[in-house]
Amino acid sequence: MNYCDERDIALESKLTGYLGFIRQHWALLGFGFTAVFWGNFGQSFFIAWFGADIQRSLGLSAGEYGSAYSLATLISAIVVVWAGGMIDRVSLRSYAVSVALGLAVGLAVLSQATGIVTLLIGFFLLRLFGQALLPHGGMTSMSRYFSEKRGKALSIAMSGVPVGEIVLPLTAVAMIAAIGWQASFAFIAVAAVLVLIPFMLWLLSRSHIPLLPAAPVSPSGGASTSANTAAGRRVVLSDYRFWLALPGLMANPFLITGVFIHQNFLIVEKGWSVSWLAICFVVYGAVHWLSSLASGMLVDRFKGPRLVGIFLLPMLISMLVAALVTGDAGALVMLALLGMSSGSSPPITGSLWPEIYGTRKLGAIRSMTMAIMVLATAISPVLFGYFIDNGVDAFALFGSCAVYVFIASLMMLASYPRNPTPVTGAE
Repeated sequence: MNYCDERDIALESKLTGYLGFIRQHWALLGFGFTAVFWGNFGQSFFIAWFGADIQRSLGLSAGEYGSAYSLATLISAIVVVWAGGMIDRVSLRSYAVSVALGLAVGLAVLSQATGIVTLLIGFFLLRLFGQALLPHGGMTSMSRYFSEKRGKALSIAMSGVPVGEIVLPLTAVAMIAAIGWQASFAFIAVAAVLVLIPFMLWLLSRSHIPLLPAAPVSPSGGASTSANTAAGRRVVLSDYRFWLALPGLMANPFLITGVFIHQNFLIVEKGWSVSWLAICFVVYGAVHWLSSLASGMLVDRFKGPRLVGIFLLPMLISMLVAALVTGDAGALVMLALLGMSSGSSPPITGSLWPEIYGTRKLGAIRSMTMAIMVLATAISPVLFGYFIDNGVDAFALFGSCAVYVFIASLMMLASYPRNPTPVTGAE
């Protein structure tokens, strides 16, 4: 039983569902949600709204702009393997302040970008601290400080993504129209220092969690002082189950990024209008949110390892729809299914790591897996673009994606669901 599960046990027995859980642990859950939400400023869906203005202002071609973005993402994926493990060694307060300052610096650099070099630096900082480390802090803290209600905690924190997908695109468009892209980045940078940092510190002060990193917790949930209660990266990499599950773990970030970045390909191939696709993206965000909440409850009931094999089923159907269906309904069904797969995976995979490998090295393990996911988001736009430029149609492209998801799902079923035994070794 983790720290937050030990508090107010009598109260918890009287409170049921998400509302009671939020009422009991609002401060720590609020920190997780806030960290994930602010991480949206480093996500592709937000940055994409600035792309045309940045290219025009800096005189960059689409290739130069895309290359800078992909290179920055690749470098951030490498750095996060080291930087993400810091959360295991410093207090959550220090980690949160440092990462928020890094996000602010990245935004400030972008606001003053004058060429491809400064753009590359700004993108690197924004992807490292925004896309990676800030949500990493929120999700790791949920996994670390909750055990019995870990699924709900992860889903509440991860709700920051769909909320951002619904709110931030309109905000970005309005800000760019009102003050320009550079001033918009500068404004968000100032807000990160004056609003985000004090707010996170206040939430953490009200959450009553330990000042130092959490004590080791075994995969079964029991606290322990032994170094053998949690495994590190070497143990994960030596576990055959991880390698069986890896293609499936990469499927969501790889395919969703490819679809989003190359949405114009779908518009042309399927005859969908831009306005209709925009409406479907709102549906995507709503389903993403609801699926996250639902999967959190399922995780608390059935545990993450047993659910790993199912969250790719909506992705499989979505790829088949993208390959075979041409009408407007196809866009709605495809994006709703993408939202279902995207929303259900973080609570399931987020609970998988502590349940199998413990929490003592959780930051290091999550940062390693997160780096792999970030790498997938850097590769898919290039790979999709290569096939599209070489005349591959939607049937062939997304049909191939469906085959990949089907095979990856079978491999995942043979991994942790088949053998959910926790690891007892340590790094």
